[in-house]
Amino acid sequence: GPGGAARLRVGRALRDAFRRREPYNYLQRAYYQLKKLDLAAAAAHTFFVANPTHLQMREDIAKYRRMSGVRPQSFRDLETPPHWAAYDAGLELLERQEAGLALPRLEEALQESLSQMERCRADCEGPEAQQQEDVEEEEDGAWSQGGLYEAIAGHWIRVLQCRQRCVRDTATRPGRSSPVPDFLPSQLRWLHEAYAQVGNLTQAVENVLSVLLFYPEDEAAKKALEQYQAQLGEPRPGLGPREDIQSFILRSLGEKRQLYYAMEHLGTSFQDPDPWTPAAVVPEALREKLREDQEKRPWDHEPPQPSPLTHWKDALLLEGVSLTQDAGQLNGSERAVLDGLLTPAECGLLLQLATDAAGAGARSGYQGRRSPHTRHEHFEGLTVLKAVQLARAGAVSTQGAKLLLEASEHSRAVTEAYFSPGRPLHLSFTHLVCRSAIAGEQEQRMDLSHPVHADNCILDPDTGECWQEPPAYTYRDYSGILYLNDDFQGGNLFFTEPNALTVTAQVRPRCGRLVAFSAGGENPHGVWAVTRGRRCALALWHTWAPEHREQEWAEAKALLQESEKTEEEEEEEEKMPSRGPAPEPPSPRLQRVQGKAGKPPRVREEL
Repeated sequence: GPGGAARLRVGRALRDAFRRREPYNYLQRAYYQLKKLDLAAAAAHTFFVANPTHLQMREDIAKYRRMSGVRPQSFRDLETPPHWAAYDAGLELLERQEAGLALPRLEEALQESLSQMERCRADCEGPEAQQQEDVEEEEDGAWSQGGLYEAIAGHWIRVLQCRQRCVRDTATRPGRSSPVPDFLPSQLRWLHEAYAQVGNLTQAVENVLSVLLFYPEDEAAKKALEQYQAQLGEPRPGLGPREDIQSFILRSLGEKRQLYYAMEHLGTSFQDPDPWTPAAVVPEALREKLREDQEKRPWDHEPPQPSPLTHWKDALLLEGVSLTQDAGQLNGSERAVLDGLLTPAECGLLLQLATDAAGAGARSGYQGRRSPHTRHEHFEGLTVLKAVQLARAGAVSTQGAKLLLEASEHSRAVTEAYFSPGRPLHLSFTHLVCRSAIAGEQEQRMDLSHPVHADNCILDPDTGECWQEPPAYTYRDYSGILYLNDDFQGGNLFFTEPNALTVTAQVRPRCGRLVAFSAGGENPHGVWAVTRGRRCALALWHTWAPEHREQEWAEAKALLQESEKTEEEEEEEEKMPSRGPAPEPPSPRLQRVQGKAGKPPRVREEL
């Protein structure tokens, strides 16, 4: 109105855009065009902190780092609250076994967290909170018109709900939609352990007693308390939980009781942000309903999705293999994560095969080199034929080479059973690949281990189209990656939209996990940088076209069988004139692929 600022109603979509820090994306472009590179880099970094999967910004920051007018200190975060900066710094120091340096940062993180909650609570009664109430009334229809008393009660309940949400808001990282679970209790756990490491047992006791205020039956905390008290010796009078935590819990419980009362008697709603709330605080009449709501999973409310193949589990005797994520859970089409294809021992055997083959590189032509996709990683690749040739030369174990063949065929059989039960799939290429982070080259790294691409077409991110033409391997129909380990940092597979920018799903490698998907433009994918350790996996491509079957696989199989036959004949000669024992049966995994004992394996029918 005249003489005053107009009240602008901010919708949820706009609030979400600011939460995701989208204005900084536009700011960095504006600063770049104005040639203010220092500010452009800061804006880009601020956006990227909240959007670490935004691939275009990742590329932009990499370009800024190469510009002469941009200094390392230009990449500063203009938005992150102090409690997050202190929290991350403290945990990083703890990881480096520097508890003494970590403690001041962890204490700062806790105090700043509590201060942030106080600021948030104060805002719950200000004009912004009132505006938020108006928006919620319009969008949710939560409150009906009533008299003065109803309006006062409604306002107070909204203030209390807002104050309770401050816990969730403080525990939510910039740009994220979900909070860090149990944010305050987890900070107290870090603190009591760090104080114990530096020998300050009094402070360790205070903090572990504070954990027990949240979770009185926490076994780990009770055990730690007994240990600290035993080390201290005589009882220390006056030693108790932290006063700031006691005050926080008492106030929070008082507000929860009022909100549950309103929920029971006034029909209001309340979503408790804290898992530590004692059952006694919740009115008995509400406990059963709340228990049911907690047990409901998000997908219980969604219509059931048809399985890609209802009988796939029964096909080809695929015992031990379980579906972990289907296309719906991976936000795409024709994608799946299946576990149980390898045992830990089998993963170890294949990892040793890769190591032995790399060691034999000088005389076999198998050499670790800089990755073709990034200069920050070493790359090793082993084909099935090379593995068998090295086994015949005595450089690697025959058992490992044989397992490589079996594992690739087993993965093919699983992929066919899941995606293509009525049409045979053939292996078109098999590659045991290891990527190793190069020490000393990982700091502030922005590139990918494998850039976004599709496997049978040339992806055009600008148009979202994927061109099926050379040099693409257009005959590839399905792809698979069978992981061998997870003891490395980074290296997750991710899927994107056709624009190659928007990440839709991620898969964390682990031993025996197969991620399989159709090879076309509907499944653009890449690999995050491997920043520590060595990531090994069996990369597989499949085709419906028999003419594009992998000839090297057939050669390797024949070569392996020839070696086994020669060994059997030699053994037979040694044992003459007596009759030798029956031939050794195939391994359990090969039996599984064959389907029935005595029946030739499927792969031999296809050769």
